[in-house]
Amino acid sequence: MTSAAPVDLTVQVGAVRLRNPILAASGTFGYGVEFAHLVDLKRLGGLVVKGLSREPMEGAPAPRLCETPAGMLNAVGLQNIGVQAFVAEKLPVLRKYDTAIIANVFGYSVEDYIEVIRVLEDADGLAAYELNISCPNVKKGGMQFGGDSALVAEVVGAARKAAIKRPLWVKLSPMVADIGLIARVAEAAGANALTIANTYPAMAVDPWTGKSRLGNQTGGLSGPSIKPITLRLVWESSKVIKIPILGVGGIESVEDVLQYLAVGATAVQVGTASFTDPRASERLVGDLERALLIAKTFTISEIRGRFFTDFG
Repeated sequence: MTSAAPVDLTVQVGAVRLRNPILAASGTFGYGVEFAHLVDLKRLGGLVVKGLSREPMEGAPAPRLCETPAGMLNAVGLQNIGVQAFVAEKLPVLRKYDTAIIANVFGYSVEDYIEVIRVLEDADGLAAYELNISCPNVKKGGMQFGGDSALVAEVVGAARKAAIKRPLWVKLSPMVADIGLIARVAEAAGANALTIANTYPAMAVDPWTGKSRLGNQTGGLSGPSIKPITLRLVWESSKVIKIPILGVGGIESVEDVLQYLAVGATAVQVGTASFTDPRASERLVGDLERALLIAKTFTISEIRGRFFTDFG
């Protein structure tokens, strides 16, 4: 009996070739090294490290996580060791693993973003940068950039000039009136791919005390509850831009992955699921292989954009 034909899961996100379309999302997978004893990192298409800033950040006060129906609120506040410490302490370890490493870049100002990229440009071992212009859990930066088309053009354009060695992915906010407009602006300013989308600003309140269940008053909502909304954002964006999209929001099963691919995503990022199952991203790679074999579909390109084919 002849064996089944191998499944080709490779995808091309611009200039970055990934062995499969499953990546671990920023903010949910630490710096990657913390998961190496639990997850076979080389099985992943890649991983996006937690947001890196110019200087170390303490983040938001505890508690930082709160469960919600079909999801989770987080208010970590982009705690990180700073880009210099990342390059010196974490990146040398990450280089040992055969997977794409993407550095998530955050700043309070355009100059901050440029400085973080400048430091990373001098380091080896990274496949791309992911520009975070959409975090809802900080008082400055984040959404103030992602929600204004002029500021999107400014920060993406500046980052593109600074990022000489590597592609620039831009992580968009879902809290915009016209995601297609923001996507087009980011593309025109020099983004090589878009990550759609960040978490949704939300609250959790103790009914008896009236106090927030987070250390912050608000946090970012993620998990299965946001997937239908984010699917639409990916679809709307993919209709108006030519650069690749990485979908992120509520991915727990292979069906979730296939849905994002069907509406135009090239790859996906697994976030909240990693909190409940640290091996979720690795598991999904195996699930995707088996699903394609059962469907007698042997390349990812046969799935991507099927929604458009169905509806003309």
